[in-house]
Amino acid sequence: MARLNELRLISRVAQMYHIEGRRQAEIAQHLRLSQATVSRMLKRAEAEDIVRTSVIPPAGTYGELEAQLRAKYQLPEAIVVECTEDRDGAIMVRIGEAAAHLLEVTLAPGEIIGVSSWSQTIFKMVENIHPQKSAQAKYVVQTLGGMGDPSVQTHATQLTTRLARLTGAEPKLLPVQGVTTSREAKLLMQADPFVRETMDLFGSITLAIVGIGAVEPSELLARSGNIFSSRELADLAEAGAVGDISLRFFDKNGKSVKTPLDERVLGLPLEELARVERVIALAGGAKKTDAIAGALRVGVIDMLVTDKFTAQRLVDL
Repeated sequence: MARLNELRLISRVAQMYHIEGRRQAEIAQHLRLSQATVSRMLKRAEAEDIVRTSVIPPAGTYGELEAQLRAKYQLPEAIVVECTEDRDGAIMVRIGEAAAHLLEVTLAPGEIIGVSSWSQTIFKMVENIHPQKSAQAKYVVQTLGGMGDPSVQTHATQLTTRLARLTGAEPKLLPVQGVTTSREAKLLMQADPFVRETMDLFGSITLAIVGIGAVEPSELLARSGNIFSSRELADLAEAGAVGDISLRFFDKNGKSVKTPLDERVLGLPLEELARVERVIALAGGAKKTDAIAGALRVGVIDMLVTDKFTAQRLVDL
């Protein structure tokens, strides 16, 4: 009977706090208890299953899928977005919208943002960002050479400069090709003071926003000219590569695929990306499922923003 009396009082304390909205100090005064006792009773109410917490996700959100992704890939965070079509164009738009909102609400003052400028999904994110007034970034740093075919060159430059303008930051462009003709050409380009100035900021990036690519390059990257030849791509596939982050390739287990081609890429290496405090990957689509799974196993991604169709495929793999 003593236990029942104790639980009755605990139940009343819980009712006053959770349902009536009273403060702990007010409850203590009303029931002639110490505030420490009220606090202990509220904890007991949870332990005794008197108080239960329910989270009911709104329609169009996928908390269970996100939890499965976090568990399966040891991923700190995941955002799974609603999408009516399992089609690349529709998926990029929805991921871009969600990523824009995420950046707006989590951007810290003085942030140094690293961004790969040859991603259509990241471009969709930039299109949806509102100008930031309270929290402003310091720099937006291009993490992969942004020079390419003139027909698409404006895309890479505009992505970086527009993101910088929207976040109140100074753009730091990498005015060279992402893929050089040789290792020697890469070393020569790196010696340029403007290139060096941008690359020296790689170690100071606090937030990296990256895309994930399959071995077969996206249409935009292919048009830019920042790609390897068909023979070289075939060699990468034979070496076990399933995808890339900024042209740094990895296999299905997340292990880096190092070939002589790596020496020709002018951009942020995976080893340096791993040291960035927060890395957000934006990717989705059936063609990229294996690449995304491999990327998550690399161990550098802190948050994945993807669509519900891709998320389900990743869980089912």
